Amino acid sequence: MSREAVEKVLAQYPLTADLGGRQIRIRVMTPDDGGALMAYARSLPSHDTLYMRRDITKQEVIDAWIEDIRAGVIYTLLAEDAEGVCGYSSINLSELEWTRHVADLRVGVARRARGCGLGKLLAREAFNIALALDVEKLFAQMTPDQEAARMLFQELGFRPEALLRDHIKDRQGNYHDLLIKACSVRRFLASRAASDR
Repeated sequence: MSREAVEKVLAQYPLTADLGGRQIRIRVMTPDDGGALMAYARSLPSHDTLYMRRDITKQEVIDAWIEDIRAGVIYTLLAEDAEGVCGYSSINLSELEWTRHVADLRVGVARRARGCGLGKLLAREAFNIALALDVEKLFAQMTPDQEAARMLFQELGFRPEALLRDHIKDRQGNYHDLLIKACSVRRFLASRAASDR
């Protein structure tokens, strides 16, 4: 990983996008954003939080996320509209030597900002960060009934790799399957370049 390459990609932010008549600002998350991220998480329907790597409705979990940002283990982009944080994408690097080429991509969008292409924009921006980090393969996790998430990742070139039965237990004690999809970063970028021609 080249620190210069990562800094060059991150220096492109903030950026503003017009998505369906809504102005969205995408920027790099900073240690000062813990409260805004928690407010976003607490506004989500409980089912949307099932596949999150961490329960970011809790202060200690937000604090750990911020420490991981400082340590360079997580790179997070926040999306903001007039009401505040309305989405995020995050590259979570592996700390294991034999899986350093693989990272976990997380994308979340508030209900008020769905259907305008924000999830796709956040994911595409995260791919640029992944490339600068020398990540070769990204994986994403979701429950099979999260139709919008499944379709988004499918459009981005992610393919199913595993279905873990009853892998998630929600706060009410109900079990849910976990779907894992993966995508080659270079294949995604080559496909994007071809479609942009």
